[in-house]
Amino acid sequence: MPSSCPKCHRVLEEDEICCALVHYAWRCTRCYKLTTVLAIPFGKCFLCGGDVEVLGERDLGDSMRFQAVRDAVSFELNSFHFFRLARERARTPEQGIVLEHLYEEGLEHLHRLEEKYHAHLDPEMAERASDEEILDSDWAFRGMRVGEDSAVEELYRLALEIERRARDHFRGLAGRFALGLENELCRELAAEEDEHIAMLETELEQIA
Repeated sequence: MPSSCPKCHRVLEEDEICCALVHYAWRCTRCYKLTTVLAIPFGKCFLCGGDVEVLGERDLGDSMRFQAVRDAVSFELNSFHFFRLARERARTPEQGIVLEHLYEEGLEHLHRLEEKYHAHLDPEMAERASDEEILDSDWAFRGMRVGEDSAVEELYRLALEIERRARDHFRGLAGRFALGLENELCRELAAEEDEHIAMLETELEQIA
């Protein structure tokens, strides 16, 4: 039977999990990496080793009113569709395996973004047929192409470049806001991209 999330008030289908089960949120005081899980934080930030602080209740309301969240959702959607389109055009088994992995990671990142910032999207947005012209014109993907002879390492470097562009965008955006909530959101999302970059670099090291 449908119910509603007590935090963001989104209507939930039966057995669906939303923000209500996220009991703790903490953030690194050095890199601003935001973590939301069911456990109390222990030790240092796993990303940079900085101290972590537990955040109190933070009601963003309609999170899409913040430019940083809008940009993050747009980027993750386009990243997801970029690798979906590339996956469908894979010419070798090796390309197919890597592009499938990057596509699945993009979907996971999108869901994680929804959970952290309550930016709930229409499910059709992730399943819709994407217009390639939108990806071609997006700042993060300009000039990006997957060639017929693209090697596995080249595909990982392509993914890394996309994540670095997004990270640099949020760092630059943070400089446009005075200290406060919008500045914090930009720094948190830049740290999120740093985590994605670290994961991809580790995977690349394993195959290089």
